[in-house]
Amino acid sequence: MNTYVPLISSGVAGPLGVLHLPRLWLKVSLEQRGLLAPGYPGIGKGYDQMVLDALGLNKDAVVNQIKSQRPTYAQFEAWVKKQPGVKLDKATIDKLNGAIRGYIHDDATRKGILGASGIPDDPSAPRDAVNLNNLDDWYEFHQAVLK
Repeated sequence: MNTYVPLISSGVAGPLGVLHLPRLWLKVSLEQRGLLAPGYPGIGKGYDQMVLDALGLNKDAVVNQIKSQRPTYAQFEAWVKKQPGVKLDKATIDKLNGAIRGYIHDDATRKGILGASGIPDDPSAPRDAVNLNNLDDWYEFHQAVLK
């Protein structure tokens, strides 16, 4: 059975406007079917937890919904909107999206990602986690599928 590197970027939002939510849906969907590439958590402590906390979503409920219903992304967003206490107001989403865009990896993580991709760690190199994570995903996908 093949596994998949999740290639939806954390910088992508669905119709609700929440960055990273499509990636979270994809990772959990793949994990629940045993298809998530090694090294990728279904729900990790970084952006995944930031999204859950900001929106007021329960981790177990999210996993159970995706596991039991196998929703499309649009169906998942519709479910999110119906969750008790969910916070989808503009201020909450803007604050979360700003935190996602503004997150910076530590030096060791940045250097590791850039080094694997053969990009010098100089002033022109990306510093933000969204772009570094994209590079990491593309590298991992290349290693697993295209090499």
